[in-house]
Formats: sequence, C-alpha cells, structure tokens
Amino acid sequence: MQGILIIAPNWIGDAVMTQPLLASLKAQYPESKIDVLASTWVAPIYRACSEVHDVIEAKFEHKQLQWGLRKELANKLAAKKYQACFVLPNSYKSALIPWLANIPFRIGYRGELRFGLINLALDNPSKVNRPPMVEHYLALSQLLNNEQASPTTGNLTPKLNVSAVAADSVQAKLKNIHIDQANIYVMCPGAEYGPTKRWPTSNFAELAQSIVTNNPTNQIILLGSKGDYALSQEIEAKARRDSHIHNWCGDTSLDEAIALIGMSKTVISNDSGLMHIAAALKTPQVAIFGSSDPAHTPPLSDKAKVIWLNLPCSPCHKRECPLGHLKCLNDIVPAQVLATLNTLPS
Repeated sequence: MQGILIIAPNWIGDAVMTQPLLASLKAQYPESKIDVLASTWVAPIYRACSEVHDVIEAKFEHKQLQWGLRKELANKLAAKKYQACFVLPNSYKSALIPWLANIPFRIGYRGELRFGLINLALDNPSKVNRPPMVEHYLALSQLLNNEQASPTTGNLTPKLNVSAVAADSVQAKLKNIHIDQANIYVMCPGAEYGPTKRWPTSNFAELAQSIVTNNPTNQIILLGSKGDYALSQEIEAKARRDSHIHNWCGDTSLDEAIALIGMSKTVISNDSGLMHIAAALKTPQVAIFGSSDPAHTPPLSDKAKVIWLNLPCSPCHKRECPLGHLKCLNDIVPAQVLATLNTLPS
C-alpha cells in the first residue's frame, strides 16, 4: 500500500478519536505514507499525530457543496496516486473528492446517497446502541484486508504530540504575564454543540475561586475559541475578575491550545474537543457531561474522571433542554467537581 488518504471529520473531538485508526493503518502498512485532507479548523490535530506524513488543508464551509473547490482538490490529489482513501464523515460531499480523484479503494460507512462513491463500506450502527467513537473509526481499518471487518483490534487510546514551536510560543506568553506553568488549571467552558453541553458559568466561577483560595499560587486559564470569549467574560465577572483568572479564549491557535493543555496541571471541561485533546495528552482532567453520553464519547485516559448524573432524561442529545430545566448540568455543584479534582492522579 503506497499511499493512503484520510478525509477527516469536521469536529475537533471526532478528529482526536480517529488517531487510533491512523496508528492501526501505520502498523498494518508501515511503508505507506498517510496523508490527511482536513478543514483548516481540525488540521492542527493531524499535525499532532506522528503517523501523518502530510496534512492538506482545505477551506471547507459548513453545509456548502463547494463543487469547484472539491474538483480542484481532486485533480491535485489524483496526481499523488493514492491507493486507498478512508472517508470518515458520513456525508455525500465528503465522498466526492476521492471518487473524482479515481482512488481505487474508497472506504467508509454507508451514508447519504454514497452508493458507488464508497466501494468498501460498513453499515452505520444504530443510533440506539452506538459504539464508542474510537471503535467506530477503528473498525474501518480492517476493510482493506476483508470486506467484513474483523473485531476491533488495536490501541483504543488516542495519542497526540505537542509542537515544539507551539510550546515555545505558549511559554513566552506565560512568561510575559509571570505565570509558572506548574500552577496552571485550564478551564474550557465552551462546547460547540450547544447549551446542553455547557456547565453554567456561575459554577465555573465558583470553582475557580475555590481553586485559588485553596492555593494562592494557582492560576486559572480559560481556554476556547472566539465564540467562547463571552462565556469566559461571564466567568471572570462572576469571580469578581480575580487576578488569578485569565481569559485566553480566541487568543490562541489550536496548536497553542494543545501545547497549553499538555503543560497544565489539570483541565476542567465540558464534553468538547478540548476535553478529548486533554485525554490524548494524558493531562489530569475532570470532564462534565450533560446531554451527551460518556459511554459513546468518553475522555479516553486513565487520568480522567467523568461527572455525569445519569438522570432518567439523559442522554437526550438535544441542543436545548426539551424539559426546560437543564438539571443534568445545573445539579452538578462546584463542590462535587472540586472533590473530584482532589482525587485525580498526578
């Protein structure tokens, strides 16, 4: 197998959970070069994967076909003569590029109108009994050997590497504001999916105050995208803009966020892409789950603790609470999270 192309998922967390698939393919085909076609948003994840030879960035837009861009990419990829392509999203448009590029083996799950575009396929699991996402992606690694995938084998724990350039950049930022990296707690208050994945900002604020009260040398860095900046402003305000709390949302690249998480003492997050990054870096963490299912998308690390109330209405997988009370998150109190923090392995 001379060349393998991966069409990456569009979410950071999903991208992290594909790393065991890459590791399995590299173990099966050690001489192959594995390239990844990814949106600009998730490309840094694949730059942090040691199995990847080249990351091809594309400015894909959500819910847009972008026929011209896909045809242009297909023409460029055809010249590379890949023998196999793993199409990880389920959409029709994601399967167009490898088909247009005449890649012989096009592997993925059966999705929307993809008959012929995908020629080695597995049935998508039911939405009721969904396997963990890592296993879902890893199952595809057997299809080149046997069209009926064998039971999932391989390491089920994602692993990422920290860029030395990004680490240097973060250390310089920390030095400029006189923060010792040994005392950093990272809080990730955002979740792209919606409010039912976001622990209340008042609770994050109370937890931040407790962490600093317990040890005045501790520093809290609020981490996320530009869209999380307002959430972090609320946390700062509710924590009375404590000088130990620093809002970095939207102020770091994803490469830098990976580096910061890798050097931090502990991460407290919602079920989000940054949660999966912390797990892949083996940073001690507490992950707070609301509407989603920790059996399906858990932080895969022996240094992670999950808090999930498992209410009768959970997991609902809705973006807004259908019952209007959001008890799955509101009833997780800061004292519970703080107690869990104190039980984390170092």
